Amino acid sequence: MTKPLYLVAVDGSEWGRRAADRAIHLAEKTHAKVKLVTVIDWSYLQPMILEGMEPPIFNKEAEEKNVIGKVFTPIVEKYSQLDMHLTTEMLWGDPVVEILDQVKESHAVMLFVGRQGRSRIVDVLLGSVANKLAHRVGVPIVLVP
Repeated sequence: MTKPLYLVAVDGSEWGRRAADRAIHLAEKTHAKVKLVTVIDWSYLQPMILEGMEPPIFNKEAEEKNVIGKVFTPIVEKYSQLDMHLTTEMLWGDPVVEILDQVKESHAVMLFVGRQGRSRIVDVLLGSVANKLAHRVGVPIVLVP
């Protein structure tokens, strides 16, 4: 029998680290595997083209190295002494779409996501990755405050 997999969406924030903590602690008790996933959103990197302005130069390798250092390394180092299966994956694209795809492709049994404490009005106006995932994911989701 294979071990269940908990997928954790992390973004380098305090809320993402809390989600990872919660998933890893539960995985210790249930002997599950944990996969940390972060998504680099292309939309904020696509330059606005204005007359007379050159698009900024973007170094994909440098961005990936920066994200690994800020997002994955602190969590992996914190739990390096544990005897558990902890993996990481960095993706490019729309966070909601990519995380939903990862849940399906990896056959995750549960998704953990940090949820920043914003007002309901702000969430309604702007939306949030956590709220969008909660309505579409199809597996149990833990929204960690």
